[in-house]
Amino acid sequence: MPFGCLTLGENKDYNNPSEVTDKYDLGQIVKSEEFCEIFRAKDKNTLKMFTCKKFLKKDGRKVRKAAKNEILILNMVKHHNILQLVDVFETRKEYFLFLELATGREVFDWILDQGYYSEKDTSNVVRQVLEAVAYLHSQRIVHRNLKLENLVYFNRLKHSKIVISDFHLAKLENGLIKDPCGTPEYLAPEVVGRQRYGRPVDCWAIGVIMYILLSGNPPFYDETEDEDYDNHDKNLFRKILSGDYEFDSPYWDDISDSAKSLVSCLMEVEQDQRLTAQEAINHEWISGNAASNKNIRDGVCGQIEKNFAKAKWKKAVRVTTLMKRLRAPEQSDSGASSPVQGATAGPVTPSNTPVPPADAISKYVFCCTVPNVTEKWCDNCLYSLCILPFFGKKKETW
Repeated sequence: MPFGCLTLGENKDYNNPSEVTDKYDLGQIVKSEEFCEIFRAKDKNTLKMFTCKKFLKKDGRKVRKAAKNEILILNMVKHHNILQLVDVFETRKEYFLFLELATGREVFDWILDQGYYSEKDTSNVVRQVLEAVAYLHSQRIVHRNLKLENLVYFNRLKHSKIVISDFHLAKLENGLIKDPCGTPEYLAPEVVGRQRYGRPVDCWAIGVIMYILLSGNPPFYDETEDEDYDNHDKNLFRKILSGDYEFDSPYWDDISDSAKSLVSCLMEVEQDQRLTAQEAINHEWISGNAASNKNIRDGVCGQIEKNFAKAKWKKAVRVTTLMKRLRAPEQSDSGASSPVQGATAGPVTPSNTPVPPADAISKYVFCCTVPNVTEKWCDNCLYSLCILPFFGKKKETW
């Protein structure tokens, strides 16, 4: 075992917290994500810098599961476009994951800083993502949470590679998968429709990413008022289910037909007809010379800045950075629910399930498989809301 810290069986040998601090200097928290806190860490012997993800076991069963799943998956993969796991420690209270440190910027930030940005640049980004996903799929691994926030430049050099991060929702495809998860704007129709799904969901998400990178707009978006979450979600899901998106003018006027063709093939509603990652790599827009060199920076940047100023879309795509404040301690592993820390208690359902605050950003995350639940506080997740499709159904009473 490469890391010597996880032992199978009931008599588990835990690391002592001092083993972590003896080897690494942990800096201050860089950010809090949905399941963990992220630090910069320095190896005391080599002085090399790493990223440290700390999962607190007391934060609940979902957090413990996410940590163990990320360790399992990252121990299986080795690819230059995937952020590599370097070291793991498990104490009685925490999991510590040490990964390569990516010092570059998120793709959006990189685009905004460019003086010149073309389809060729987008093609280069998408090609690297496709190559990493094709590798994952060859290992029968589904990422399930591909989105722009999980794509970063490895360093700040001009020709830096793109790396994919955040594997806590990744899953081995041993048969088709049923549990829905991910960020709604990137969800494939089969996930929204609660069908069994597999690797094609990642290809759909890459199509969404490509659409945004070429236009600055999300392909699926609803103009409903921010406070009207019910209609916003229903309208968004209906559009995804029917593949209701357009190559709107003027945003797509200067984009090549080849680029539009690849987007359409990746965002094919029928998953068995959707392009695979390897097939997409062989598309002329990726492997040939079909991507245009025309500068599209001003149009794309203008739409990025406009769309990310909108509260709904910004909340949806930035949801993982806001989850920390919605965490609640787990009362028991049996799934007993508990109120959100700092939230005012609301009405209670007959099952004594607390109602989340009206501004709960977590409603934008699929997180578990509770049947017949629509917009309820989730007993399994404790600090997230499960949103399951409720088209044609009467909305359940809180």
